Amino acid sequence: MPSRVPRKPRARFDPAPHRAALEAILAAVAAEPALDARRLDRILRRHPRAGRGLFAKSELVAGLRAFGPAGGLEESELLRRLRLRPVRTLSGVTPVTVLTRPFPCPGACVFCPNDVRMPKSYLADEPGAQRAEDNRFDPYLQTWNRLDAYRSMGHPTAKVELIVLGGTWSHYPEPYQRWFVRRCFDALNDFGAGRDRRAKAAAASADLASPAPLDGRTLRAGDYNRAVARAVDGAPSAYGPAREATDWAALETAQRANESAASRCVGLVLETRPDAIDEKELRRLRRLGATKLQLGVQSLDDAILARNQRGHGADATRRAFFLARAAGFKLHAHWMPNLLGATPEGDAADYRRLFDDPDFRPDELKLYPCLLVPSAELARHHARGEWRPYDDETLTALLADCIEAAPRWVRLTRVVRDFSAHDIAAGTHTANLREVAERRVAERGGAIREIRRREVRDEAPDAAQLTLRTAAYATSLGEERFLEWVDPDDRLAGFLRLALPADEAPLPELAGCALLREVHVYGASLAPGARERGAAQHGGLGRGLVEEAARQARAAGFAELAVIAAVGTRPWYRRLGFRDAGLYPRLPLRGL
Repeated sequence: MPSRVPRKPRARFDPAPHRAALEAILAAVAAEPALDARRLDRILRRHPRAGRGLFAKSELVAGLRAFGPAGGLEESELLRRLRLRPVRTLSGVTPVTVLTRPFPCPGACVFCPNDVRMPKSYLADEPGAQRAEDNRFDPYLQTWNRLDAYRSMGHPTAKVELIVLGGTWSHYPEPYQRWFVRRCFDALNDFGAGRDRRAKAAAASADLASPAPLDGRTLRAGDYNRAVARAVDGAPSAYGPAREATDWAALETAQRANESAASRCVGLVLETRPDAIDEKELRRLRRLGATKLQLGVQSLDDAILARNQRGHGADATRRAFFLARAAGFKLHAHWMPNLLGATPEGDAADYRRLFDDPDFRPDELKLYPCLLVPSAELARHHARGEWRPYDDETLTALLADCIEAAPRWVRLTRVVRDFSAHDIAAGTHTANLREVAERRVAERGGAIREIRRREVRDEAPDAAQLTLRTAAYATSLGEERFLEWVDPDDRLAGFLRLALPADEAPLPELAGCALLREVHVYGASLAPGARERGAAQHGGLGRGLVEEAARQARAAGFAELAVIAAVGTRPWYRRLGFRDAGLYPRLPLRGL
């Protein structure tokens, strides 16, 4: 596990010296209505960059922005044709993932990587981890530079889902948490306003020490924590320099500024453990601006959890799901087949329990088959023959069953971890495992109903063809209703999650309220208030979902509808009639 040298930032491309070639390329792109990778490659080869090969797509975007549209096409259409990996922003938001610094972890899971260069459970070769290390784990630099990369590739940056990963968030010191989130908001606010304060942030960022790599076959309990604690001056309780702290007032100032910023946070995702969740923690997470929690469920089998040294049982997950749902949070679970002691049959039953039992039923799910990395304690069990990875045929069959069984109201966000092949000591090396499993479902005549498979993406639906449907299901909190706009082919244009609690809410500020937990409209992300011909967003679909949710909540006997609004969505909810009320804006339902 050699230390990786952080990459130096590239010099910004100046399109001016290449104007003739870039304009010729853009004109040719405009003349190709059915542009694909092969046709674009031919165009680029006809107009090479003088002495340096072919232009990168990001350089074409820079030329478009410098010289304007070509061939009579709007800039948005040319960007759509040039855009790199458009799927990233076709879910309606632009995801920006940032990682916290390495820090001691309360867990001792045998399957977890112990890469001391990274926060617990992450590897230095994962793409997001590489970006974090290149930016010295500084939240401002990570956020600003990621937005800049998106912009250079033609992606929108107006509506951002900020995803904070790294170990157990709830275990980091609170001053560091406030500082980290505030600096992310500072970067959003600065980027949207055209301010670049990266030089100052870089000057203040100190490199961590580089502890020696760990070998899972000889790992002792606490080795990761001891190594990382030494790298932060042996003072994890006062983590980092004094500058890595801030108060609530400074964070709230940055949040208020973001309400009207050009790059707004429309969702904040934090990652923690089920046994870290209680009422106090949820209120604190909400104050930070969080709207979604990633929770490491891993398994619902207490014997499997104990053998893998997870540190909690299924009851902790039950309680965490109830409390988090009662507080309005979206629930994004991680589930791991092939753990130490597991069998394919047991995993299939465990997955069914995840959705059959009303105490669980997550909104989103990552399917992470267990993979062995050299720094995990699992290496010892593998060496003794106590753990073996499922072969690819067994794993494909299991995942195909899981994907097909996923309800229409859940989104399967990922299948298999994004580990580099050389980091996997044992386990599948099939990078496109999701595609293989989905193909298996199709071959046997099955149907996939989960959200990700049904999103409209860049194919704008005909509003006249959309139908608003409601699916109801029970949870430990009460009744959950999934409202969705679908076309005749069951493609999903937008959805809303409405919770109707059966009993008194554990958070007093939500007493008597129905809960609007999520509103999401698909299609290419547009800036707040923007309009684009044929786009799904800003066509009234979100308003229609909220109006129907309010009608249903009122019919169910609730006096108010509360929403877990992200900082950047507060103005939109105010326009719909919600009034500010602490952590949860409310809409009175009487008289509607």
